[in-house]
Amino acid sequence: MPDFYSKVYELVALIPSGRVTTYGAIAKALGSASSSRLVGIAMNHAHELRPDLPVHRVVNRNGLLTGKHHFTDRFTMEQLLSWERIMVVDDQIVDISSVRWDPLLDL
Repeated sequence: MPDFYSKVYELVALIPSGRVTTYGAIAKALGSASSSRLVGIAMNHAHELRPDLPVHRVVNRNGLLTGKHHFTDRFTMEQLLSWERIMVVDDQIVDISSVRWDPLLDL
């Protein structure tokens, strides 16, 4: 899995500020559409392996902040997104379509 994680991390590093993508979009861009859970696991490990990555910009397909529990504080993910002018209400991005970044289309 280290090679897969490295590829995930390379894509996550490209997500622009003020935009988000999903676990599934990353998996699909890597040619492994059924591996969105593995992308999530890679994101969880990134906190230790690659703390420089903007992992707060990766959410589930509905815009839910499912990774928030892996930050030092459960509000950190929302705060980081807020600083990038991404609105979050009840742990969900408001109008995800307006801030969604698709690695297949936007690279």
